[in-house]
Amino acid sequence: MSPPDLDKLRLSGRISAVTREHCRKMIRVGARIEDIARAAEAMILELGGKPAFPAQISRNHIAAHYCSPPGDPTTIEAGDIVKLDLGTQVDGYVTDSAVTVDLAAGEQSALVAASQTALENAIALMGPGASLTEIGGRIEDTIKAFGFNPVFNLTGHGVARYVIHCQPTVPNYRDRGAGRLRANQTIACEPFACDGAGYIESKGKAEVFGLKRRIKPKDRIPERIVAAVEASEGLPFARRTLLAKLGSLREVEEALAVLRRSGLLIEYPPLVEKPGVRVAQTEHTIFIHDHGAEVLTRAPA
Repeated sequence: MSPPDLDKLRLSGRISAVTREHCRKMIRVGARIEDIARAAEAMILELGGKPAFPAQISRNHIAAHYCSPPGDPTTIEAGDIVKLDLGTQVDGYVTDSAVTVDLAAGEQSALVAASQTALENAIALMGPGASLTEIGGRIEDTIKAFGFNPVFNLTGHGVARYVIHCQPTVPNYRDRGAGRLRANQTIACEPFACDGAGYIESKGKAEVFGLKRRIKPKDRIPERIVAAVEASEGLPFARRTLLAKLGSLREVEEALAVLRRSGLLIEYPPLVEKPGVRVAQTEHTIFIHDHGAEVLTRAPA
């Protein structure tokens, strides 16, 4: 596996980290979650990157993939546990990062600590040849030591140039079938901790989308739709992404319908645990060197 452009990958990681730390401070009671997501995407652009996917803010039992539709009135409420998940690409070099703010327990949140500590313990094992079974086991053992469960059917993943999800899978439990890390891989490790059983399902209306493949002339997709979708450079997009290009929600829905009928559209609905369950997520992107591992999305000093 050939090495990536580390300068671009590191810049992507710095932008993700700075944006994450800035926008986590916006997570407070009464804040509109769409405002926070838009602020994250704007900051990534201001710092010289592009969003690798639409920023997502998932609350309480929603573990991931809640992406505000245009005009979303949803606000953060007292007692919420809020996950901010964002990503940056620089010339296609992707980094993915997430943080959780617990407005019930604050800085003393054991659930957030379980996720954070599991991530750090997993990173300590990383390097070329490291067993993903052992890494997943370390995550599971750490979270259970805090009295919680990992979300067993959510995993970390590889990232590649213009690709947000690829091999290897980075499990959050002791998966006996997991492989080993290799030099020059870039991975996103994201332990999810919860006070429920630890199994999620897809539920609700999708606001995040992708394409199964590049649009080809034979697909006969109108040019305005092709241009709107290709602005995301093959990476995931949202209704609000398309709205900025197409100008009206009616045209956005028409575009999605055309892509759906053509069999090109991938839809990513929210991923949810049972109502009442609280879920925390912490995520870093890590590059595997010939010797050791480099965390790309650490907060700058």
